Amino acid sequence: MSNQTNGSSRSQTFVQKVLARGAGQEYAEIGEVVDVTPDRALSHDNSAAIRGYFESLGVTDVWDPEKLAITLDHAAPAPTVKHAENHSKIREFVKEQGISHFFEVGRGICHQVLSEEALILPGQIILGADSHTPHFGWMGAFGTGIGRSEMAATWAAGELWLRVPETIRVRLTGELSNGATSKDVALSLIGQFGADGALYKSVEFTGDGVSQFTVEDRMVLINMMAEFGAKNAYLEPDESVFDWLAARLAKRTGDSVESCRQRIEELVLYPDEDAEYDRTIDFDLSEIEPVVAKPHTVDNVVPLSEMEGTRVHQAYIGTCTNGRLSDIAAAAEVLRGKRISPNTRLMVVPASSEVLEQATDLGYTSDLVKAGAVISPPGCGACMGNHMGVLAPGEVCISSANRNFQGRMGTRDAEIYLANPAVVAASALAGYITNPENIKEEVEV
Repeated sequence: MSNQTNGSSRSQTFVQKVLARGAGQEYAEIGEVVDVTPDRALSHDNSAAIRGYFESLGVTDVWDPEKLAITLDHAAPAPTVKHAENHSKIREFVKEQGISHFFEVGRGICHQVLSEEALILPGQIILGADSHTPHFGWMGAFGTGIGRSEMAATWAAGELWLRVPETIRVRLTGELSNGATSKDVALSLIGQFGADGALYKSVEFTGDGVSQFTVEDRMVLINMMAEFGAKNAYLEPDESVFDWLAARLAKRTGDSVESCRQRIEELVLYPDEDAEYDRTIDFDLSEIEPVVAKPHTVDNVVPLSEMEGTRVHQAYIGTCTNGRLSDIAAAAEVLRGKRISPNTRLMVVPASSEVLEQATDLGYTSDLVKAGAVISPPGCGACMGNHMGVLAPGEVCISSANRNFQGRMGTRDAEIYLANPAVVAASALAGYITNPENIKEEVEV
C-alpha cells in the first residue's frame, strides 16, 4: 500500500495531507488556513447565478477551463421558463469559455457523472457549488461544498482558502446482515451523534469492516456525511476503487488501463496511524439494523420496526445517495412480478444515463414499470422539490434520498421518511412502511 507524505516526517490525517498538497506545502497544521488550488471545480444549474458573480468581478476568462465541470441536473429537463433561461445562459457561458467538461440534461447527477467520467481521482481536491460534494471521499479524494460567490472567485483566481479541519476517525468492524445497508450505517451514525456531530470536521472511515463495501456502498456512506455536518469525508481506497476508476479513466483518455491505474495509485493519500484525531468512534456493523429517519430531520432515526404500518402516498428511489444500479436492482428484486399498492405512487430516477442504460439492459426498468413505477430522466428529480414527484399537502413520502427537511419536496405540509431502497420498494408494494422481509413472508405463505 502506497502512502504519499508530501515530504513531511510529521504524522498527518488525510485532510492535512491533501490540503497541504493542494497548497504546495509539505505539512498542514490542524486549524491552519491554507490557499488551495483545486484539481476540479464543480457546479450545476446554479452556474447561471455563479456566472453573474463572476462577471461582477470584472474578470473575462476563467482561470482554467479544463478544470471546470458543469452539469445540468437539478432542474432537468427545465420545468419552468426561468429554469430554461438559466440553462440557456449556462450553455452560452460554456461555449464562450471553452469548457469541455459540460454535461447536458439527461447525463445525470453531478457527483455520479464526475465519478463515472473519472474527472476526480484519489488524493485530489474538488470544490463544488453543491453541499454533497464531500461525496468524492468515497474514492479517497477531498471534496467539499462551497458557496456561489466562492465558486465565482475560484473560477477567477483558481484558488480558495480553507481551514484545515479536525478529524473524527470512525472504525468499522463486523459485517452487515439482516437487510442492513451502508445507508443504514450512515443514518445510524447520524442518529447516534446528531446532524451536527461532525460540524466542520473531516470524517475518516477505516477498519476491517470497510472491505465488505462495494464501490456503490462507499458512495452512499460518504455522500450521507454532508448530513453529519462534515466538511469532507474519506474512505480508504482499495483495489476495487482503483479498478473501477482505472477502467473509466482509460475510456475517457484513451490511455491503457494499466497506465491509468498506475497514475491513480501514485496520487493516493492514506492517513498516518499515529495522526492526531479529535475523537475515534468504534462502530460494529453487525449491530446495525434497517432504520428510518422520521420527519423532519435526518438525525431523527428509529428502527424500521417502529414505523411499520405508516401510510405512504409516494415512494421515491433516486438522488446522489441511492439512485445507482445496485439501488434499482434492490428495488427490482422486491417488486419483480408484483404490483405496487393502488394507493401509492413509485417514482424512480436513475442517477445517470449510464445507470439507466445498465438498468434497462439488465431488465430492471422493465420489472419496475410492470410493477407500476414511473421512470424519470436521470437527474436530481424531486429531491429538491423542483419537479417530477413533488408532494401535496398532507402526503407522506418514503424516500431513498438524503434529506427529509420540512418543505424539501415541495410543500411544508408533507412528511418525508428516509430509508434504504429495498425498504422504499417494499413500502410502495404494501402502501405503508414495511420491511422487505415481510413481503417475502407474505409470498411464501
